[in-house]
Amino acid sequence: MAAFAQIPLSTGWSFKDSDDHSEGAWLSVPKVPSVVQQDLIANNKLEDPYVGFKELDARWVNEKSWTYRKVVQKPAVPAGASIVLAFDGLDTFATVRLDGKVILESTNMFLAHRVDVTNVIQAEGDHVLEIEFDCAFLRAKELRKKDPSHNWASFNGDPARMAVRKAQYHWGWDWGPVLMTAGIWRAVRLEVYSARVADLWTDVQLASDHQTAQVSAFAEVEATGVDEYNVRFTLSLHGQEIATQTVAPQQGTATATFDVQNPALWWPNGYGDPTRYEVSASLEKGQQAIHNVSKKIGIRTAELIQQPDKHGKSFYFRINGVDVFCGGSCWIPADNLLPSISAERYRNWIALMVHGRQTMIRVWGGGCYEDDSFYDACDELGVLVWQDFMFGCGNYPTWPELLASVEEEAIYNVRRLRHHPSIVIYVGNNEDYQVQEQNGLTYNYEDQDPESWLKTDFPARYIYEKILPSVISKVSPKTVYHFGSPWGDGKVTSDPTVGDMHQWNVWHGTQEKYQIFDTLGGRFNSEFGMEAFPHMSTVKHFVENEKDLYPQSHVLDFHNKADGHERRIATYLVENLRTATDLETYIYLTQVVQAETMMFGYRGWRRQWGDDRHCGGALLWQLNDCWPTISWAIVDYFLRPKPAFYAVSRVLKPIAVGVRREHHDWSVTHAQPPKTSKFDLWLASNLQKEAVGMVELRFLSIDTGLEVRERFVQDNVTIVPNGTTNIIVDGVIDYSQFPEPHVLSARVWVDGTLVARDVDWPQPFKYLDLSNRGLSVEKVSESGEEQVLLLSTQKPVKCLVFEERDGVKLSDSAIDVVPGDDQKVTVTGLKPGDAPLKYQFLGQ
Repeated sequence: MAAFAQIPLSTGWSFKDSDDHSEGAWLSVPKVPSVVQQDLIANNKLEDPYVGFKELDARWVNEKSWTYRKVVQKPAVPAGASIVLAFDGLDTFATVRLDGKVILESTNMFLAHRVDVTNVIQAEGDHVLEIEFDCAFLRAKELRKKDPSHNWASFNGDPARMAVRKAQYHWGWDWGPVLMTAGIWRAVRLEVYSARVADLWTDVQLASDHQTAQVSAFAEVEATGVDEYNVRFTLSLHGQEIATQTVAPQQGTATATFDVQNPALWWPNGYGDPTRYEVSASLEKGQQAIHNVSKKIGIRTAELIQQPDKHGKSFYFRINGVDVFCGGSCWIPADNLLPSISAERYRNWIALMVHGRQTMIRVWGGGCYEDDSFYDACDELGVLVWQDFMFGCGNYPTWPELLASVEEEAIYNVRRLRHHPSIVIYVGNNEDYQVQEQNGLTYNYEDQDPESWLKTDFPARYIYEKILPSVISKVSPKTVYHFGSPWGDGKVTSDPTVGDMHQWNVWHGTQEKYQIFDTLGGRFNSEFGMEAFPHMSTVKHFVENEKDLYPQSHVLDFHNKADGHERRIATYLVENLRTATDLETYIYLTQVVQAETMMFGYRGWRRQWGDDRHCGGALLWQLNDCWPTISWAIVDYFLRPKPAFYAVSRVLKPIAVGVRREHHDWSVTHAQPPKTSKFDLWLASNLQKEAVGMVELRFLSIDTGLEVRERFVQDNVTIVPNGTTNIIVDGVIDYSQFPEPHVLSARVWVDGTLVARDVDWPQPFKYLDLSNRGLSVEKVSESGEEQVLLLSTQKPVKCLVFEERDGVKLSDSAIDVVPGDDQKVTVTGLKPGDAPLKYQFLGQ
């Protein structure tokens, strides 16, 4: 009896344009997984589509079919063993032939396939494996034509995309290029075995007092004569085995249950350690180990609390009995060429979130079910995952073959992902109910007959409300399922009293002023955003010619895919800031607007957490980019944080202080200044215990840096745990007494340590004279590759932003500095002799 063996098929491939039958058509493939654009670039047949206008030069690839080929040798096959060809992902319309015989036809990028080829590979020696990838771009158009009665309503990309189970953003989105990939996008291998562990999963029961837990482990065994095998289950913590059981499979599945005393729980970032246990299943025959599978799990509970309250119906997450304010981001694929994202790059993204004190990531429904290494990083670092199913911005068709493929896709991916403690919710789609609303499609929530939904002009409801919840209840029954994002009890998706909300009336929609963002939110704000340019170093990567380095150049506009981006960026800049024509300053100004927008949203919504969980979380659009571009991302394609990243991080401190004047709409009042202003001062805490602190509020002249009225100090303030502590509500500034423009500078100390700051500025910034600040940035210590900079100033400074340099990490940036409150910034990764980091501030 031989042990399970696998032979990776990652090298030795060649590929060609399927229509090219010439002698030299075949080109080498460096390695798979890959997609055709990567392989064309490697063969100097395509230039980098991310640079300049070269995306247009790459469009021809989108309309071609491609063939991949490899010669495989018959592996050593013990008596009674089988040979299986395993594909973890084929993109997308793939016909697989082995020695000329069709062994697989696939039409879904999101599925894995296993084909028993024992009888095909009987002869010794070479066998030819060939995969033809038909053109998804053209196939989609053909499929759309076959269903002319369907209403193909959608946002973004060609509506025909909805006919194909392929990453929807490949058709282009309002932040990404049109790059239709094809290829072996996930691993492929041969497996030789007579028996294997086909799947391993767990069910975790945590006692309400957290003193005990029960971990049930299940192993699905694939074998002939399964009765001859046993499965040895092991539970480990930190590499130490804590329990083991050996059991015989019953009807193909072996089960073991472990009782764990004083379990170490899995907690999200900011709430405790994300401790993981390891469960392994070793398939044994007699004394021989045949196959071993291990998975890391977490012991935790996760609930979505939706209960009637004074604001409508709540929507927030409770982990291990603790209410968690989910401050975080939405995630799009980190590249258009998915196989190019390494496990290290995935982990660097999630580590950056943790550095920014974020708690949740939303995997958006127009990309892909991410690589295992993405979820492993979320598990390891304690980032909660909101996982959309892959339906985005459209009214999807529902012919029977498509529904069958969707169900298979859902089962495969939920089985693959169900052990990850980070995943706390599955969601049916992204904005498909908004498409239904905006196009007047039929949706009667009271009608609970699924078969009738298929006969309406919104048949996709059948997917979100019948197929997907049924899969979750069977495959991962303890995980929350939500019909769509946004969605709330069948009400209009903009209803702020129920469900989650995509709040786009800043930037899109009515283009409200960002200063009132918090008044626009709902029970859980799962999308909102503001565009900003990436840093100059990123812009220079994709702009080829020096002459194009100006704010409105053709190539810069080409790298901003958002409709109307010119007028929207211009609107928010001209309303708030003195505009600039040199690119470096212009980039910086767009970043100031984004940072301020995110701060106003997060700060106000986090304050609402303490008001009967009025707001349960905020997930900004978006964390990342899929190519070097201008977008809503707060970190660009090269993992270079924009100022907004730091603004959000400060608002999400364990204890944060907030101060703000009421909004005075200067454009409505024709720029007349207010006679008085109300202002509020508060603390937000996610600590689980009460703390006691001292709060200070100073009123500092922008022109002189001096205090213009008596400071407010309150000692022995009891800080409400996991909520909000209001210090001043409806305080009043009388501008007849204090006419000169001034900032409100708030600080809070706990146990003698300064833990948070906030500064409120008169709006808009364009009316302020911010010249001659008297700012000092001084290096006060250096140890190896770590430097400490001391920031001090004579007059208030707005948004001091340090240069982002690869390999260099900043403890903070985009900082407001006021007189009498020196701040320190730690810079890690600068080597001795490196030039100091450049910096910019408003009015410099």
